[in-house]
Amino acid sequence: MPFKKMILLLAVSAVLGLQAQNPIVQTYYTADPAPMVHEGRVYVYTTHDEDETIDNFFTMHNWRAYSSADMVNWTDHGVVASLKNFAWSDKDNGAWAPQAIERNGKFYLYCPIHGDGVAVLVADSPTGPFHDPLGKRLIEDTPDIWHDIDPTVFIDDDGQAYLFWGNPKVFYVKLNEDMTSYDRSVGEKGIMALDMSVEAFGSQKDENGVLRSNYTEGPWVYKRKDLYYLVYAAAGIPEYIAYSTAPSIEGPWTYQGYIMERAPHLAFTNHPGIIDFKGNSYFFYHTHELSNGEGFKRSVSVEPFTYNEDGSIPLLKPTKAGVTESLSPLNPFQRVEAETMAWSERLKTTKSSKTGVYVSSINNGDYLMVRDVDFGDGAKRFLAGVASGAVGGSIELRLGALDGKLLGVCTVSNTGGWNTWEVQAAKISKAKEVHDLYFVFKGGEGDLFNFDWWTLE
Repeated sequence: MPFKKMILLLAVSAVLGLQAQNPIVQTYYTADPAPMVHEGRVYVYTTHDEDETIDNFFTMHNWRAYSSADMVNWTDHGVVASLKNFAWSDKDNGAWAPQAIERNGKFYLYCPIHGDGVAVLVADSPTGPFHDPLGKRLIEDTPDIWHDIDPTVFIDDDGQAYLFWGNPKVFYVKLNEDMTSYDRSVGEKGIMALDMSVEAFGSQKDENGVLRSNYTEGPWVYKRKDLYYLVYAAAGIPEYIAYSTAPSIEGPWTYQGYIMERAPHLAFTNHPGIIDFKGNSYFFYHTHELSNGEGFKRSVSVEPFTYNEDGSIPLLKPTKAGVTESLSPLNPFQRVEAETMAWSERLKTTKSSKTGVYVSSINNGDYLMVRDVDFGDGAKRFLAGVASGAVGGSIELRLGALDGKLLGVCTVSNTGGWNTWEVQAAKISKAKEVHDLYFVFKGGEGDLFNFDWWTLE
């Protein structure tokens, strides 16, 4: 089924004004969310399920990043790393679940290459460019390289960093301060394994009726107050999300139960990520709702939650609403990247060296929505950075809904090329206070124009 038809069902909720927020990205299939808080923003690193799968299996060549300051509008930073970053690997598929962390002004992205182990990339910015500092995999002398997936990284209060990973067991190393090597004097050549007991991870029966650990894959390690948390995909296929806690990063771990059970719109896999941000707690996961049930085409979602008084995590339900309240209004009187959006229909984004990421594949009737735009005392003009190698089209600005109050129409004419950018403007009616703003694109057949940024005056 073509990608543009796949999101029709989810688009209906937006048309009806239900303000669906999940999944948080509609332009691409994204999975395995790894959120990181840095300087007032949440950066979410994701895997990327391609629109077309090979051999009906995970088809994943690169890693993408998105960020938000308000938890409802997400800025697309495009592909930030790919398998091509690793010249030593001959894999052209298998860019599986990563995680990033910052230390001493550097950003480390731990990347599993399915069949080639866990590697690491380094950058000076959370969105790259990333480079390979080692020229080889990070974790060596591994028991079984095909099980080396889903790394999660954590720096304890004493400065010691740890890297956990694994399916169907959990392994970990003590990272050195450089974050690109590890202490080989402990464990088996530096690698240690957690006790996979029933007490630590709960239990389930396998297909032969044999009792085994409830842990499956996708570990996520963090500390809150004096308690260490290990959250993970559990119960085999289809996957639930469960967690264990410990008084120390090295255990002993105690099984605490499920965080998210099975639901019809969840994929047969799931992958957790948990952060605290601006006084709130958020749980990230993925579903297959955007693809109408195709488990190899997944999409990242997020739910706000509150810890219980004893530090336990409540059972969460995956919703379409997601985060219903923004943490702060969006300022439209400064440049806003067009790829910053809360919801969209049928659009894609493209990344170029000239402009960075921009909105592309704009056709008649497509739209994007930005949540909680603060119009203040009003604006008189709308400006947009656009490019068109066709006849162009128009951008309708509407308040609150696709058919909401029309503020104005910006006509986009041919600019002489799809990457020949011009500023085009329109007068708009005065709107005050905070509203959701819809950009509805109109025009003839085929791609109309590309959209890079916008602002109000």
